[in-house]
Amino acid sequence: MSKTKKAAVTKGSIRPGAPAKPAQAKAGAGKDEAGGLKRKLGLRGAAPWAARHAAKHAAEARARAAEPPLPGSARATIRTPVDAEDIKQRIRELHAALAQIKTYRKNLHKTFFDIGVVLKDIQTRRLYEAKRFPSFESFVEREIDLGKTTSLRLVRVASLFQKEGALELGMDRLFTAIQAIDTAGEPETTAPRNIPPPPTSTQALPLRPPGR
Repeated sequence: MSKTKKAAVTKGSIRPGAPAKPAQAKAGAGKDEAGGLKRKLGLRGAAPWAARHAAKHAAEARARAAEPPLPGSARATIRTPVDAEDIKQRIRELHAALAQIKTYRKNLHKTFFDIGVVLKDIQTRRLYEAKRFPSFESFVEREIDLGKTTSLRLVRVASLFQKEGALELGMDRLFTAIQAIDTAGEPETTAPRNIPPPPTSTQALPLRPPGR
């Protein structure tokens, strides 16, 4: 046998103790080191029963949430309030009103009456309570950048005057008129006048006779 054929036979032969071929290794991939079958895993290495287990727990949680909680339980304190949707709606309306005021604020001397109308609506409907403000005064003091005094006067303007007449007079004159109305009922406090005391009467002394 030539050297070339001997080298080919030696290269293709399987020696004892040699590692298995890829096909043989693939055939034995289903067994672990102890000879038992490996557990078949699902997507991302999760066992097939994991999805069924999670779905079962989710169904049980939904069933527990549907039941009324026991008095004093922790779940009873975190339930959604009955008027939650009404509170959300009032908050949305309040934010829309604040956005209007912010737009009107850019041209105050022409839109002051509109700001007063929006503030009056917030006060009448008590929308400020949706953000836990105890009073309208505290709301305008914290949320309106015009200040408490100006905001309250604008509400008075929208309540006492018509829009056309208010725009004709102007904001400054209306504020002066409101201040005069508010102080009209107050008692006048005038400072005491400094009245000079009456002159003291002195008796005329008798004239001395001449030559003495």
